[in-house]
Amino acid sequence: MSPATRLTALDALHRSLGATMTDFAGWDMPLRYGSERDEHIAVRTRAGLFDLSHMGEITVSGPDAVKLLDHALVGNIGTVGNGRARYTMICQEDGGILDDLIVYRLGEQEYMVVANAGNAQVVLDALTARAAGFDAVVRDDRDAYALLAVQGPESSGILKSLTDADLDGLKYYAGLPGTVAGVQALIARTGYTGEDGFELFVAPSDAEKLWQALTVAGAPAGLVPCGLSCRDTLRLEAGMPLYGHELTTALTPFDAGLGRVVKFEKEGDFVGRTSLEAAAEHAAAAPPRKLVGLIAEGRRVPRAGYRVVADGQVVGEVTSGAPSPTLGRPIAIAYVDAAHAEPGTSGVGVDIRGTHEPYEVVALPFYKRQK
Repeated sequence: MSPATRLTALDALHRSLGATMTDFAGWDMPLRYGSERDEHIAVRTRAGLFDLSHMGEITVSGPDAVKLLDHALVGNIGTVGNGRARYTMICQEDGGILDDLIVYRLGEQEYMVVANAGNAQVVLDALTARAAGFDAVVRDDRDAYALLAVQGPESSGILKSLTDADLDGLKYYAGLPGTVAGVQALIARTGYTGEDGFELFVAPSDAEKLWQALTVAGAPAGLVPCGLSCRDTLRLEAGMPLYGHELTTALTPFDAGLGRVVKFEKEGDFVGRTSLEAAAEHAAAAPPRKLVGLIAEGRRVPRAGYRVVADGQVVGEVTSGAPSPTLGRPIAIAYVDAAHAEPGTSGVGVDIRGTHEPYEVVALPFYKRQK
């Protein structure tokens, strides 16, 4: 561990639980506590508890907060109601994706932007630069929050036993302030697993108390602590993009099949608008590559950077790959030439160390929970 590595408020607790730790975006984070497959299945069938305190919280407030966010981001933040959240992106002038974000509206003139850990400083710097001329304050709140997530079909029942907040009335992509196990929290119905679940933003000093309370309350329901490894396989099955893999500065939201997050109809100019309008036209006319799912016919696991092949030609590249505990087979997300992107396309394989392993092309996501 390098001297600059950051530790979450739960670091000692993770070590006491025997977690395998790893460096992730400059943070020392739990990769797994035991079997990543068991942790994955727990979230799909019961519940899992995650420490996500490496995520980057940035508060934007003031009379022009919404105008700044509408200018700085590609989404229409002006239509986000109090207590609601929205998935969006921040792009460069050329349309390249700097990061994908969730923006929570906390009040009339206050918003919280949650960035990926590896991009938090980039997003903070971009928002600060783009705030020029707006009556708004951009504040780095990364040290003000710890973030715990309870994910899985039992998560609602577990959380209900610790709070009197109206969880039944809390919609997906919404948040409300409340008390959980005596701890003040922003309770958000969001997550990155494909399951129902909640993310709890709390003061770092309260993180361990809340983790222990959730562990005790969740024990009868089979809740287990979960690391970043199963978080990756869960989001992969759910077809959710990961920055640095499916999303990069070399890609626009339209390249990534996520053009729906770009809202040209909002008032005023926004950073990247001209480039994104051109990207939208190009994607509509002839998308160069499409993001698809691949399911292995064999047992060999594809990894990011492996080439997708057909008829002896390279037709794409894997961006994420892993064994799928739910499907029982290796899966991958890949950018593939449009001619080979239709579900059921035959003759597609992945070059795994010189061998072209056969794969089935499928639409994303691989897994969708039953409502």
